[in-house]
Amino acid sequence: MRNGTITGSALVLSGVALLLSGCLTINLIPGPAPLREEQLSGTGSAKVLLMELSGLISSAEGDGLFGEPSLVSRIKEELTRAAEDPKIQGVVLRINTPGGTVTASDIIYHEVKAFKEKKKIPVVASIMDVGASGGYYVASAADKIVAHPSSVTGSLGVIMLTVNARGLLEKIGVQTNAVTSGPKKDMGSPFRPMTDEERAIFQDVINAFYDQFLGVIKDSRRNMSPEEIRKLADGRIYSGDQAKALGLVDSVGYVEDAIELAKQKAGLTEARVVAYRRPGEYRNNVYSRLLGGGGGGFTSLSNLDLFALVRGGTPQFMYLWMP
Repeated sequence: MRNGTITGSALVLSGVALLLSGCLTINLIPGPAPLREEQLSGTGSAKVLLMELSGLISSAEGDGLFGEPSLVSRIKEELTRAAEDPKIQGVVLRINTPGGTVTASDIIYHEVKAFKEKKKIPVVASIMDVGASGGYYVASAADKIVAHPSSVTGSLGVIMLTVNARGLLEKIGVQTNAVTSGPKKDMGSPFRPMTDEERAIFQDVINAFYDQFLGVIKDSRRNMSPEEIRKLADGRIYSGDQAKALGLVDSVGYVEDAIELAKQKAGLTEARVVAYRRPGEYRNNVYSRLLGGGGGGFTSLSNLDLFALVRGGTPQFMYLWMP
C-alpha cells in the first residue's frame, strides 16, 4: 500500500510539473469540431439530407464562445460534404428567415445552384414560419418550393438601411467633420442629411440589386412573365396559400411533404433522413432545430439589432423583410 501511495503521488507531481512547463494542455471546454451525420428517420441505404437556413442571412460569424461559423460558411460546409457522399440522393432545405444581406443571400443561392449542377440530385425548399425576401431568394435555387400552410413569404425587393445621428449629436454638443477626396466619398454618412443627388445614386444601386432579384425569380418561375413577377415584387408579403395561387411556390405542405417530394423526384421509395450537426447540438426529429443557439422566423424579426446591421453608420443593402 505504501508503494502504491508513493507511486500515485509521483504521478500527480509529474502531471503538475508537465502543466507548469507547458508540455501538457487540457481543454476543459471542447473546441469547434467537424460536422457529424445523424439519422432522423426512415430506412434504406439512400439518404435525404435535411439542411436548415434559419435566422438572419449574413456572412458574420456568431458570438459564441469559439465564434460560431457564419451561416454562409456552414451552408457551404454542408453542401461540400453532401456532394462527396454518393448515398445522398436528395436535399430538403428548411427555411425560416426574413432574409439578410444582398451578398450573403446571393452566395448561398449560388452555392445551392452549383451543388445541384455538380451532384445532379433534387433540392426542395421547405418554408416554415418565414421565407421572405432573401429567404425566398435562396429558395429560388431549389427545384421545388413547398410553403407551410401558415408561412409568410414574399417581400420581394431591396431595402437600404442607414441611420442619421446628426440630431442626437447636436443635442449632446458633438460635431463631426469629414475630409474627403471627393464630394460623394461620405455618401450615406450618419452625421449629415442625404442629398437628393446621393439618394438618386443609392436608388440606382438598389434598382440593380432589384433587377438581379427579379432575374433569380424568373429563372425559378419559368411559367411567369417578367411583368407578372414585377407586379408581385412590390415588397408585400404573402401567405403560403396566396403564394401558391400566385405561382410563387409549387405547393403548400409540411416538412414531411417536402421530404416525400424530394424522394419522389429522386426516384426513391425509401430513404433515411439525415442531418449534419456539431457535438453538443441535439434534435430527434425533422422539426427539431438543427443549430445550436440563435433563432429564426418571427424571433429574428423581434431580435433584429438595427445598429448591428448598420454598424459604423455604413449603409447596408438588404434582401430583408423588416416591418
